[in-house]
Amino acid sequence: MKAIKFLIIAAMAAMATTAVAQDFSDPKYAKWGETPEERKENMLASSYLKEEIANRHFNSAAAYLQQLLTKCPAASENIYANGVKLYKERVNRAETLAEKKMYVDSIILLYDIRLQHYASHPKRGSAYILERKAREYLTYKGDDREGVAEAFEAALDAQKKAGVVDHEVVVIYFKNLCDDYQNDIVDAMTIVNTYDEYAKYFENIAPEQQQYKNQFEQCFGVSGAASCDNIEAIFSKKLEGNMDDELLVSQAYSLLARTGCNTEFFFTVGEKFYSLQPSASVAMALAQAFQDKGNFDKANQYLREALAVEQDAEQREKLYVRIGILDMSINNFASAVAAFREAQAINPENAHAPFFLAQCYVNGAKGCSGLAKDAIYWVAYDLIQKALPLLEAQDADRVAAANQLAAAYRGAFPTKEECFFNELADGSTYVVNCGFAQGISTRVRPRQ
Repeated sequence: MKAIKFLIIAAMAAMATTAVAQDFSDPKYAKWGETPEERKENMLASSYLKEEIANRHFNSAAAYLQQLLTKCPAASENIYANGVKLYKERVNRAETLAEKKMYVDSIILLYDIRLQHYASHPKRGSAYILERKAREYLTYKGDDREGVAEAFEAALDAQKKAGVVDHEVVVIYFKNLCDDYQNDIVDAMTIVNTYDEYAKYFENIAPEQQQYKNQFEQCFGVSGAASCDNIEAIFSKKLEGNMDDELLVSQAYSLLARTGCNTEFFFTVGEKFYSLQPSASVAMALAQAFQDKGNFDKANQYLREALAVEQDAEQREKLYVRIGILDMSINNFASAVAAFREAQAINPENAHAPFFLAQCYVNGAKGCSGLAKDAIYWVAYDLIQKALPLLEAQDADRVAAANQLAAAYRGAFPTKEECFFNELADGSTYVVNCGFAQGISTRVRPRQ
């Protein structure tokens, strides 16, 4: 310990010797004081401040800081950097809440004083100082929600004036504002108006900044303030006369879809977005919305238009399944069978194709009679048995329904008498000769 103290004293003595050699009457030292003696004293105080913080002599460091703030507050940015460091150390070591609050207030005050003297700094002026202050305010005074909002608003206002808005700062501010909405501190229109104000800063964003745009949109989407009416209030005015603005239409569609809006405004925006950026995912979203509205023709149109342009096999598989389900809902079972078979051809492990094909075959047997009709249940049962393990992995919500269908189909097998009179032995091969399943081979199993 004595050796360490000796080294520190030696270092300070060396600095003092260097200081003596300098000519403090030179105008370049004017910012440190009015007289050469005062300049020398303050420059040494700045060096001692840093050393005393490093050696955890916080009381003496605080005295040096006070001297510098009183006599030469514009001399160096390091005064404030070291001052913040000092009070952060003291916050961490505070023994009471009152003591901690006092040191936190000192940190915030240091940023205010720095702003008075360095607002016009070319690199670390108002925008930089106020951003740092806002972050510190959130860290140390996060419970003061109004103060947090004001601090970030001041920082962002300064960034706007400087022409460089930090996307991360916008996200931090907006996330906190959305939290305030969840806690009934601000109202929905505050969120809507803030989103409206800052959304433009995420247009044409660089790829490496995309995460902030995603976070910004997500905050709005999950805030609860993003109601269909509020979204329409924002974008109806913006889109008026600008329906070919691809970015704007994309933003509106994304929010409307995420919020689950099946309003007329959603259909207007959605159809426009699809015309600008046709894709399977948008087509399926529009198809589902039209189907929910009972407009099956429109739903079918979008699914088939998407299928016509989609090249990705996985997306085509999904489209065929959706087309098949839609066709089933309007009793167009022949078309549904064709769609499910296409999905199965793309992916033999698709769980939905056998599950729904079984139902289509049963419905398609209504025009059959006798054994020809009952034999279709063998095929339907086989398909459900194939679907069950696949559904467990891909769509567990349908497993219970599949089990119920399997039981119902098994109970509808041809009777022993039917098999006997048609000269069909248990386990022998039978080829279906009626309905949509015509030509499919199955195994004879009398009803138990």
